Amino acid sequence: MRASAFWKAVTVDRSNFLENLVELLETNGVRYCVIGGQGVNAYVEPLVSLDLDLVIAVDQLAQAEALLRAHFDVERFPHSLNVAAPESKLRVQVQTDSRYFPFVERASKRHVLDILLPVAALADILQGKVWAATDETRRPSKRRKDLLDIERILEQYPDLRASVPPEILARLS
Repeated sequence: MRASAFWKAVTVDRSNFLENLVELLETNGVRYCVIGGQGVNAYVEPLVSLDLDLVIAVDQLAQAEALLRAHFDVERFPHSLNVAAPESKLRVQVQTDSRYFPFVERASKRHVLDILLPVAALADILQGKVWAATDETRRPSKRRKDLLDIERILEQYPDLRASVPPEILARLS
């Protein structure tokens, strides 16, 4: 079984939500990239998750939100848009925190569970994980997952250790 088929089975995506979302963004020329855990999966041995985190180019965010609302269920939160579709447990979160907007310009195409998608640069993925792991408003279980993702990156790319704050490194030991 291909990784993409496995992911589709795990997310119970009977509506082709992922394919439709990617096609909608690409057909309309929306610049975006994958971040978060699936972004980590593009660089290291993948872990399965129901989440797909994206960031959209800041100058296209309003256009993208309108497109997404026309085709999917969209809920706005202070720093994100949560996008869903009936008959899919895939959870797509579009990050609207301005710190993430520059990631789009440095992204490149990589495989995310067998699907070729624009993915943020590894240094950006790591930075996003550091922000998430130190965000006290996030659930403790989410912050532990962020620490695991940081650890997975550092195991594969030890030269990036210098970009991780000492207080995070201490939590990994």
